Amino acid sequence: MPSQGTLGVAVVGTGKMGADHVRRLQRVISGARVTAVVDIDEERAGALADSMDGCRAYTEPVAAMAAQDVDAVLIASPGPAHEAALLEALDRDLPVLCEKPLTPDAASALRVLEAERRLGHRRIQVGFMRRYDAEYMKLKRTLHGGQLGRALMLHHRHRNPSMPPWFTNEMLINDSVVHEMDVTRWLLDQEITAVTVLKPAPSSYAPEGMDDPQFVLFETESGALVDVEIFGHCGYGYQVHAEAVCERGTVRIGDEAGPRLSADGRWGGAITPDYLERFEDAYDRQVQAWVDATRRGEVTGPSVWDGYAAAAVCEAGVAAQREGRRVEVELIERPAFYA
Repeated sequence: MPSQGTLGVAVVGTGKMGADHVRRLQRVISGARVTAVVDIDEERAGALADSMDGCRAYTEPVAAMAAQDVDAVLIASPGPAHEAALLEALDRDLPVLCEKPLTPDAASALRVLEAERRLGHRRIQVGFMRRYDAEYMKLKRTLHGGQLGRALMLHHRHRNPSMPPWFTNEMLINDSVVHEMDVTRWLLDQEITAVTVLKPAPSSYAPEGMDDPQFVLFETESGALVDVEIFGHCGYGYQVHAEAVCERGTVRIGDEAGPRLSADGRWGGAITPDYLERFEDAYDRQVQAWVDATRRGEVTGPSVWDGYAAAAVCEAGVAAQREGRRVEVELIERPAFYA
């Protein structure tokens, strides 16, 4: 792996997220270039590879990882395909940035965790990009600065203008609220111990069979309470807010800062249309940090343990959603390897 030269990256998955990472690596990030793209859709992968000098298309991750010009792997394929690709990368001792979820369930996440422990050093960073968002980083610094005292409650709001027609109740937890699960653990430096899901009368815009919006409640090790409003079909834009209620004050992020326009007897501003625009800077920082650390021979950022813990909380959340009861989170003891 080059410590000074340009990092050759294979991007696995060329859908919306993967294609955006290809753009980012080629046009925004320094120190890396895309040398391989992988997708089961051979035509789509080929067209993308043809748009870049020195890039080849593959239909199987194992073939791309075997290429001499691939030094690291960015996985942006659907979650069920992650485990096989991650295990292959670990077998080859290749650094990985894996989009969430690490894997779709806690059992498969544990298999990846054990494989990385057998390797003896970290190789995988999980793509929880909110940790790289400027506002969330300021919130973290404020909470850990001590001036507000202990955090007692966190309030999260997570609103999408709409969801794809194939989105399900379970995906509201596994693909949306998972971000609040991770950022809660990161902000408070503690694990989530139980989940409850409450369902108001659904919006008339929710697809048949989907309970939307939902109200998700986390309990944490220290006794803090955390609520998440997840609204998949709010209709007007993409919004993410967080407010921490502490012993000596509160701190809130996510309010629209502007620009605000006054015209024709009205005032107002714009709301971002989707997550790629809202968190564009966070994605840029995340990938740049991964590239920089990889070139130094290091692994930083969210670990396989964080991916496993999120999967375990998701399982409790889906059970709570389905059964209408409080469900405790089942976690193994955290290995010293991930301390």
